[in-house]
Amino acid sequence: MCSIYDVPEMSQSRSGGSVVRIPPDLDVTLTPRVARLIDTTAFRRLTRISQLGLVSLVYPAANHTRQEHSLGVYSVAIAYLNRLAVDDRFSAIVSPRDAELFLVAALLHDLGHWPFCHPIEDISLENVSTHEQFANRFVLDHEIADLLRDDWAIEAVEVVQLLEGTHLKQSSRILHSMLSGPIDVDKVDYLMRDSLHAGVPYGRNFDQGRLVSSLCLNQAGDELAITEKGKTAAESMVFARYVMFSEVYWHHAVRAATAMLQRAFFLLRESLDLDQLFQLPEQPFIEMLSQAGEEKPVHQLLQGIFGAQRQLYKRIAQYSCLENPGLYIELARRPYPWLVQCAEQLAHLLSDLLGEAVAEHEILIDAPPIALEVEFDLDVYLPRLQTYRRLGEVSPVLRTLAQEQFDDYVKRVRIFAHPRLLARFDSVANLSDLVAQAAERADQG
Repeated sequence: MCSIYDVPEMSQSRSGGSVVRIPPDLDVTLTPRVARLIDTTAFRRLTRISQLGLVSLVYPAANHTRQEHSLGVYSVAIAYLNRLAVDDRFSAIVSPRDAELFLVAALLHDLGHWPFCHPIEDISLENVSTHEQFANRFVLDHEIADLLRDDWAIEAVEVVQLLEGTHLKQSSRILHSMLSGPIDVDKVDYLMRDSLHAGVPYGRNFDQGRLVSSLCLNQAGDELAITEKGKTAAESMVFARYVMFSEVYWHHAVRAATAMLQRAFFLLRESLDLDQLFQLPEQPFIEMLSQAGEEKPVHQLLQGIFGAQRQLYKRIAQYSCLENPGLYIELARRPYPWLVQCAEQLAHLLSDLLGEAVAEHEILIDAPPIALEVEFDLDVYLPRLQTYRRLGEVSPVLRTLAQEQFDDYVKRVRIFAHPRLLARFDSVANLSDLVAQAAERADQG
């Protein structure tokens, strides 16, 4: 009887063979059929899209690519299968063909990302597809679809269904939780890899080997879980994610650049061919945006991010659930067009107060997006009691960092202004009152 270990990528990962090396000293198994997939036009495009985009403006070594991350995720996927293949319940449900489908999905999961994808998705504008929806065209494209059919006996639509989690089979539910869940293969790689390239320790301070060795199925047998020995590793992963959001992804200067890009895209979106834009690699993407913004106020925003001299907007106010919680609640998770209107009203109020013109695009409001981060909780198997408990029940760390609203503590509301205005705010004593007034005006339309 054929087992998961007989899948070529699994057997080669144990016996050696052709590999590609990525940081940190990681050999990624390359069978001929995997090599053909990563040589496709769609996958090669990922070599020219950075994983962290605007983060490199603050952490200059964070220039790793979506391709590198995708290869890392694929490698983690092999490690997950190597561990779970010895689990009797897993091997009884997940067939070798299911395992091949999982490996393909892990390798191709980022095909739909366009440059600076997450900042644009976060503003949730109408007629702007998600990267998951955009991925479908690449997976279903004849070049990849033909390779999947010829090399893997897999239909491209099966990969799409697994990535979207739309298939109801028990095996598919398990595999989807390994691709998108609290301890999925994507998070395990990006936390480590982003931390490595940013030059910070936060995302590398969890025991990946211990976590992988503790993998099992949950009580219902339809999602990934861990045994008790992986509890500390899972807690460390929660904390790593918390600190990476706090210190890297939501660093105030990263968010200044993000707010500038979001406003620029918002102002230009109707003049852009989004279908064409989102298929471009990073530099042509920037060039198309910049060309669309020439001789418009938005040009100042784009030049500040992508021009020869970096000129990021400056933080003039900050609110959280601890710092001025009233204004935080008023501004967090509002629709993006409302935030733009609120910022424009604030610019008008500041113009009156300062006695000089403050352009509408010179004031930006950055706030936590409507979509929340995925809650981090999963089943833990306690062998001595022969029972399962939710990680939140047995972990005070998880209750503090994950079950309490993660977003409220790491994602702050920030007001940014053009650097030329910074000195003028020394004379503004009632900025919070002006922000509240601007919000009231925005509510009135």
